[in-house]
Amino acid sequence: MNFLRGVMGGQSAGPQHTEAETIQKLCDRVASSTLLDDRRNAVRALKSLSKKYRLEVGIQAMEHLIHVLQTDRSDSEIIGYALDTLYNIISNDEEEEVEENSTRQSEDLGSQFTEIFIKQQENVTLLLSLLEEFDFHVRWPGVKLLTSLLKQLGPQVQQIILVSPMGVSRLMDLLADSREVIRNDGVLLLQALTRSNGAIQKIVAFENAFERLLDIITEEGNSDGGIVVEDCLILLQNLLKNNNSNQNFFKEGSYIQRMKPWFEVGDENSGWSAQKVTNLHLMLQLVRVLVSPNNPPGATSSCQKAMFQCGLLQQLCTILMATGVPADILTETINTVSEVIRGCQVNQDYFASVNAPSNPPRPAIVVLLMSMVNERQPFVLRCAVLYCFQCFLYKNQKGQGEIVSTLLPSTIDATGNSVSAGQLLCGGLFSTDSLSNWCAAVALAHALQENATQKEQLLRVQLATSIGNPPVSLLQQCTNILSQGSKIQTRVGLLMLLCTWLSNCPIAVTHFLHNSANVPFLTGQIAENLGEEEQLVQGLCALLLGISIYFNDNSLESYMKEKLKQLIEKRIGKENFIEKLGFISKHELYSRASQKPQPNFPSPEYMIFDHEFTKLVKELEGVITKAIYKSSEEDKKEEEVKKTLEQHDSIVTHYKNMIREQDLQLEELKQQISTLKCQNEQLQTAVTQQVSQIQQHKDQYNLLKVQLGKDNQHQGSYSDGAQMNGVQPEEIGRLREEIEELKSNQELLQSQLAEKDSFIENLKSSQPLPGTNEQQSSETASARDSEQIAELKQELATLKSQLNSQSSEITKLQTEKQELLQKTEAFAKSVPVPGESETVIATKTTDVEGRLSALLQETKELKNEIKALSEERTAIKEQLDSSNSTIAILQNEKNKLEVDITESKKEQDDLLVLLADQDQKIFSLKNKLKELGHPVEEEDELESGDQDDEDDEDEDDSKEQGHI
Repeated sequence: MNFLRGVMGGQSAGPQHTEAETIQKLCDRVASSTLLDDRRNAVRALKSLSKKYRLEVGIQAMEHLIHVLQTDRSDSEIIGYALDTLYNIISNDEEEEVEENSTRQSEDLGSQFTEIFIKQQENVTLLLSLLEEFDFHVRWPGVKLLTSLLKQLGPQVQQIILVSPMGVSRLMDLLADSREVIRNDGVLLLQALTRSNGAIQKIVAFENAFERLLDIITEEGNSDGGIVVEDCLILLQNLLKNNNSNQNFFKEGSYIQRMKPWFEVGDENSGWSAQKVTNLHLMLQLVRVLVSPNNPPGATSSCQKAMFQCGLLQQLCTILMATGVPADILTETINTVSEVIRGCQVNQDYFASVNAPSNPPRPAIVVLLMSMVNERQPFVLRCAVLYCFQCFLYKNQKGQGEIVSTLLPSTIDATGNSVSAGQLLCGGLFSTDSLSNWCAAVALAHALQENATQKEQLLRVQLATSIGNPPVSLLQQCTNILSQGSKIQTRVGLLMLLCTWLSNCPIAVTHFLHNSANVPFLTGQIAENLGEEEQLVQGLCALLLGISIYFNDNSLESYMKEKLKQLIEKRIGKENFIEKLGFISKHELYSRASQKPQPNFPSPEYMIFDHEFTKLVKELEGVITKAIYKSSEEDKKEEEVKKTLEQHDSIVTHYKNMIREQDLQLEELKQQISTLKCQNEQLQTAVTQQVSQIQQHKDQYNLLKVQLGKDNQHQGSYSDGAQMNGVQPEEIGRLREEIEELKSNQELLQSQLAEKDSFIENLKSSQPLPGTNEQQSSETASARDSEQIAELKQELATLKSQLNSQSSEITKLQTEKQELLQKTEAFAKSVPVPGESETVIATKTTDVEGRLSALLQETKELKNEIKALSEERTAIKEQLDSSNSTIAILQNEKNKLEVDITESKKEQDDLLVLLADQDQKIFSLKNKLKELGHPVEEEDELESGDQDDEDDEDEDDSKEQGHI
């Protein structure tokens, strides 16, 4: 203890000794007191001493405080004091300390006490369980204490929390706390928890952290929010940066769409607060985390597409072209847009269509390039514009062609006075500012990257150097400036442009060698012994000369491959040439530029290498070395091998094209087969529906026929009774006319139905024969015979079931007819006897008229139904006209089934005739019995279902007779 006391410098021994005794007494009270109030007061006193006498309290009281946390959980006040005391001991947030030595000692104390606390993992688990308490005096100091532990020894505490059951889930509940101070400190706790630990990051993400954090950012006002928004954005970066799983989860959860409102800033000239600038800067960085070139290409591409679809890219471009945006935000926005469009064709096309809000409107690319070649613009902004231009052209042959086309003569004449991107690049390439030279050269090199077509097109560009002199090609002008001995940065940029231009383009190599001054200039530069600053230029000249050898097609006799090699051997020496070539990759700035695509330099003099050019050097350095050492015989053998490979490739390409054509034909045939199958199924369904509809219509017709027959018989019997009972002749005549009209309507309906039936039969008979189709597609039909037989069997079973249902319907019709006959006889019996009063006769006549009007209404409805049926049959005719040969193959079986249906119809008609005869005989016999005076019993004539109606009618008869 004396040793640890000696660490606390600047305190006298007397007071220190007194306070140590006081702390010891308080610790004894905490350990030995039985009353909770005494222990609480002692812990409160320790808390008040813990800031000033941190070392003594930590040494003597830590064990007792942990014991309090374990045993006194029921009292939230003492738990809060204990947690605050532990926080004061472990935390290094001492505002009063100013001296560096005191600060260093404080940090050492914090890490030592943290190590003591977490040595027993149960202490951290106990602290996690205390965070479940909702009491503010327990949860808030618990959050602060755990945050301090993570700051002191983060990896060790993270591992303990990771293996603790439900440890991370308990901490996630802090984000849902309604008290803002706990929620905000919970965000800080999760920041420390998720730092550099992928496993915890995944758990936190799947505990719905993205949803909660985005809700908090929205509640706080997005970019206009305070420090809480900043903390949430830092936590989101911890969860997403270098974590592909969480990035995919963020995209799949549609959280990218929720980022769009962050960037709705508009044109604000009133000034931006420092907090808003910080928030927006973090938001832009978060977007870049999702589309970073270091991410897997598939994940980056999907995020880029999602940002375009939700309008986030459009919102960023709006900020890009807005006024009043701070310079650092504008620079970061340009970098963000760069990575959102990098390698994504859809986003690159949209960016090409963006116009600046000027009069007249100018493309955003042109406006940005103006800033890049303007030496008065900030250096970081020019670097950002260059990166944006590089990303726009990355894997974008369409965009490369558009940039190069602005340099061609026809395009320049057409544009008139407007400045194009190509003209800006040429202006920057030949300006007096070396940084503009370098940026323009690198930008133009990216327009030629992996695009042989544009390399050849750029050879057509002609420049007017001065009045009266002939125009000079762009290639020649670059070499002219190179030979004039300009600044190193300018020469490096031009050499990178020429190396990119000539690589993989023999035509450009021929144009370059055609100028007789170029090769002597390169060999002279390489052969000289210059200082360290010029060694990089020598290496690039060696690379350019090596490219001129490796990609030489020997079209110029004076500069063939072998002659150039001999020239190198005589004037430079092969070993010396290879050594100078190696200067490029050994340069200290080469490795820095090769790490990432973004040109990020602390100052302009560091802008020497481009990222894509470092890839080219790595690719060509080895092959150029081999080409220099190869003999002419080996070159010839290699050319023969190349020709053989080209022939082989042509043969392979030919067969690939044949296979591709066959695949297309197979796909077309498969589509035709599937189409025919679908048509066949549709037609079979249509025929089945047609057959069922025809059967339904015939059943309805037979039913109407029977019902109309019954009504006619009923009306005839009533009219006879009326004549017998003294009804007036004009009433009888009118009723007979109405009955005749009904009969004529019935005959008209029957004739219409007969016409429709004959029309349907004609349609069926006019279908094509199956023989022709079999001759044309016999192979296809044979392959489907088994399926068609099975379908026919199924259809036959369906028709048989329909016949069974029809027989049951016939039985039902017979029963209904019997009931109607019985009702008719009952009605006949209810005819009044002679001498009936005129009032009763008038009532009966009104009843008959009502029934006749009902029959007329039913006839009208039947006409409407027949009209609808006619329309349906017209549609069926159109379907039958479009049927194919498959229906014809099935026609024979269907004809047999139709014969069966016809026979069943005949049986039905015979049954109906028999029933009608029987009814007529029964009716005549009843009349004879009545004439002979024999009474007919009601029980013998009617079924039990009509007994109640007959009783009512007997009562009416008795009443009428009594009245008479």
